[in-house]
Amino acid sequence: MDCRNLGRAGVKVSPLCLGSMNFGRPTDEAESIRIIHEALDAGINFIDTANVYNRGTSETIVGKALKGKRDRVVLATKVHGVMGEGPNERGNSRYHITQQVEASLRRLDTDHIDLYQLHRPDPDTPMDEQLGVLTDLVRQGKVRYIGTSSFPAWELCEALWISDKYNYERFVCEQPPYSILVRGVEKEVLPFCAKYGFGVIPWSPLGGGWLTGKYRKGKEAPPDSRGGRRGWDLSSPASQRRLDAVEKLIPLAEGLGVTLSQFSLAWVLAHSTVTAPIIGPRTTEQLHDNLKVVDIEIPEEVLEKVDEIVPPETDLPR
Repeated sequence: MDCRNLGRAGVKVSPLCLGSMNFGRPTDEAESIRIIHEALDAGINFIDTANVYNRGTSETIVGKALKGKRDRVVLATKVHGVMGEGPNERGNSRYHITQQVEASLRRLDTDHIDLYQLHRPDPDTPMDEQLGVLTDLVRQGKVRYIGTSSFPAWELCEALWISDKYNYERFVCEQPPYSILVRGVEKEVLPFCAKYGFGVIPWSPLGGGWLTGKYRKGKEAPPDSRGGRRGWDLSSPASQRRLDAVEKLIPLAEGLGVTLSQFSLAWVLAHSTVTAPIIGPRTTEQLHDNLKVVDIEIPEEVLEKVDEIVPPETDLPR
C-alpha cells in the first residue's frame, strides 16, 4: 500500500487503519491475532485501539499480536472513557491521563505509544491541562504524537491557540465519525483539518454497519449481525430513511462491480482530506473484503449521485 503522511506530521501511515474494537468481543483472541497479522502482511502499518475497548482486552490482544513486530506499526490508542467507579477514573484530567497511559503501556507491552488520542472532549477539564499532560508524556518519551476523536472544530481551534501560546505539543490528527450516512463533519471539521494540516482518521466509515448490505428493506436484521444482536428496529422512521439510502446506493456499487461495504469505504477514502478510514473487521473474511478498497476509484459522476442520495453536510438520523 502507498503510505501517506499523518496530516502535517512526518510519520507515514497506510491508507487503511485497522481498528480493534471487536477484539476480545465478539472476535476471540486467536481470530483477532490472525486478523492483525494478515493486515500487516497486506501492508497495513496503522493500528488503532482504546483503553475502554472491552475494558482493556483489546489493547492486551494487540500487544500480544505485535510481539516481534512492534517496530512495523504506528500504534494508536485512546483515553477518556470510564475505567472504574471512582470520580477520577474517566475524562481528560492530568490525574486520569497519567494513570491510564501507564495502564495502556502495560497492556500493549510497549515502552511508547505512537499516537495517543483524547477519545472525546471533556468540558470539565481546561484544554491547557489536557495539552499540558500530553506534552509531558511526549517529552518523557512515552508518546510520539497526540490527537483527538470526535472534537468540534472550535475546540480544535482553541487547542491550536493554546499549543502556540504555551509551547505545548500540537494535535496532529482528528478521528471523526464519517460515512455516506453521516456527513455533518463536512461542514466545519474537515475544512478545518484541511486548512491546518490535521490528519483525518474517520471511524465508522460503514455507518455502524448500515452500509454493509446486510440490512435491506422489508427484511429483518440477520441474527449474526450487529443489528440482530442488538435488536435494532428496522421499521422505525429513522431506520427506514437509512434503508432508503442503502437501496439507492447498492446499484451504484454493483455498477462498479464491488460490494456496498467496499464502495462505502472507497467513498470515504476518496475525500481529499481523509488520511485513513478505520476498518473494524470482525472476521478475516471481512478484512479481505475491506482490503480491496485501495484499488477502487469512484468516477465523479457516481460521486455526484451519492450527493443526490445523501446531500453533503447531512447526518441521517439514527
